Amino acid sequence: VQLQASGGGLVQAGGSLRLSCVVSGSIFSINAMGWYRQAPGKQRELVAAITSGGKTNYADYVKGRFTISRDNAKNTVYLQMNSLKPEDTSVYYCNADLWSGSSYGAMDYWGKGTQVTVSS
Repeated sequence: VQLQASGGGLVQAGGSLRLSCVVSGSIFSINAMGWYRQAPGKQRELVAAITSGGKTNYADYVKGRFTISRDNAKNTVYLQMNSLKPEDTSVYYCNADLWSGSSYGAMDYWGKGTQVTVSS
């Protein structure tokens, strides 16, 4: 199973970026998917998550600015980020709780991360 994130980059404050994460490999079912971020010297933190049924959850500091969505047919999760702030600068990681057919059941998988840099 692989999670490939893309869409990061450098943007000015107030700008927008759209992150994508494609899940590939042996996939029987995908439960929740999400985006986390980790800035240097800080712990990884949840940005947004979405269930297989489309229920969403956001960190307070992105509510109203970021939107998470998913395309179950494409095994892809998106993060639309608007009104970006310099404090949003971080490495963004996608996450999926999925069942690959393993006898251990569903497990957490992580992508390698994509850098988002917001200049002031």
